[in-house]
Amino acid sequence: MLKLVIFGDRERPSAAAAIDRFSSFVKGKADIIGTFFRDQCDTEIFKQADIAVAFGGDGTILSAARDLSSAAVAVIGVNVGKLGFLAEFKESEIEELFDRVTTDKSLIEERMMLKCSISREGKDVFAANAINDVVINAGQPHKMLELGISVSGQSLASCISDGLIISTPTGSTAYNISAGGPIISADLSAIVVAPICPHTLSFRPIVISPDSKISVAFRRLNEGTQLTLDGQISCAIESGDLVLIEKHNKTFKVVNNPLRTKWDTLASKLSWAGIPKYDTAE
Repeated sequence: MLKLVIFGDRERPSAAAAIDRFSSFVKGKADIIGTFFRDQCDTEIFKQADIAVAFGGDGTILSAARDLSSAAVAVIGVNVGKLGFLAEFKESEIEELFDRVTTDKSLIEERMMLKCSISREGKDVFAANAINDVVINAGQPHKMLELGISVSGQSLASCISDGLIISTPTGSTAYNISAGGPIISADLSAIVVAPICPHTLSFRPIVISPDSKISVAFRRLNEGTQLTLDGQISCAIESGDLVLIEKHNKTFKVVNNPLRTKWDTLASKLSWAGIPKYDTAE
């Protein structure tokens, strides 16, 4: 019998109710071998799972995908949050399409991840993985940062700004797009470098090779300057630190909804390429 793991925050009534309904639905169809939320994960159980189903918004999907990537388990995202850009399925759709989405391998898409570390006095003091992005935030007292950015050992730019976003194609529709970065098809491999409110008109976001190794040095920072991954994992940055970012050697797997395309999701949830509201009055 199919073995499932479920992700969701049972403290949220909408997620708890959705998990209960789905658990009743799959009786006799699949064996649920574990239900998890952040910091409750068991990698040994993941290795036994055929597929995962995550109930929530994009935050739940991001957390589940990071945890599941080491076991190469694909995740089906069911939206019971607000936007749910990564959570492509409605509750009714996961039941309607259950047999297909749990067996049709052609619906599984592999997406790149980033790995990030902080080097302090020659020693790694922090390491974590990101699905969406690695963000350097100015923090209190909210003065602009001065960053030195290098790519694969070559100096790229000095950046005076409120911070920096390094994103995957999946994360290109998150913080990156709000900062003026490009939208990149999620099935590609590439890295986006986008400054946050740079103190110049000429530093535009760029797309670089996925094989690039990015390093960020701090020429000026604030007491509250932080590194944040996927908006969920944070670490304080100190003077003299070096942030290192590169493509992870593993991917995360997501099950696409066969009822819609990636472009449908962009249009319906982010209003991408919307038609102007013309005045039709004669």
